[in-house]
Amino acid sequence: MLAALFLAPLAGIGQTIEYADDSALMAGQLEGAWPTSDAVLRIEPVKPAPVFNEDRIMGVMPDYQTVRDTTHWVAPLSAKEKWLLAAKETADPFNIATAFLTAAESQAGNETPKYGEGWPNYGRRVYAAQLDFAAQNFFSAGVMATILHQDPRYFRRGPQSRFFVRVLYSFRQLVAAHQDSGRLAFNASNIGGMAMGIAASNLYYPAASRNGTVMVSRLWTSMMGGAVGNLMSEFWPDIEQKFFHKK
Repeated sequence: MLAALFLAPLAGIGQTIEYADDSALMAGQLEGAWPTSDAVLRIEPVKPAPVFNEDRIMGVMPDYQTVRDTTHWVAPLSAKEKWLLAAKETADPFNIATAFLTAAESQAGNETPKYGEGWPNYGRRVYAAQLDFAAQNFFSAGVMATILHQDPRYFRRGPQSRFFVRVLYSFRQLVAAHQDSGRLAFNASNIGGMAMGIAASNLYYPAASRNGTVMVSRLWTSMMGGAVGNLMSEFWPDIEQKFFHKK
């Protein structure tokens, strides 16, 4: 019995002890005795979760701006990460392709911006559509979100809530943003960023498309686009899981 008591502390000699991080070590949560001088301690940090959601809605639409799992605390974005989010969305191939489609629709009916018909003017429309999207991202997710300390991401409600509650919640996030502190506030970065981006388009839109009526109409269109985007971000994971069995 006495021999066992004296030999027990030596059981850790030459043993390799692994921990996911150093919190267990600091708290003294070790299996058995503390390691002796001959023990090898290898600390392996936990791999952090990705900053942005890299999944795509229907396999093509980027969903960078969505926090899909909000059942636990979500770290706020740093200023650098907010600018990176704006850049990723602007440069995404799907959004660039959307600019070409938007320009084609505008060209077909000589709608805003009213450049006229012909291939050169179609090129101007593509350029304007891409600049519109980039400017709104620049002001919303970059400038305003950083200055006002607001999170430009969409925080999904999830299937634990009822359908109509989730629909209303997705609409509410157009006007209610998460502050970096976690509290809710008026979404000035989203609405203000849209308005600033639309105002900036006066620099490259033709005179026929630079008036208050057109700008209000474009703001409304952007808001409706945001509402549809929020609905897709909210419900697509459910559709994906139910019909495509993806968790």
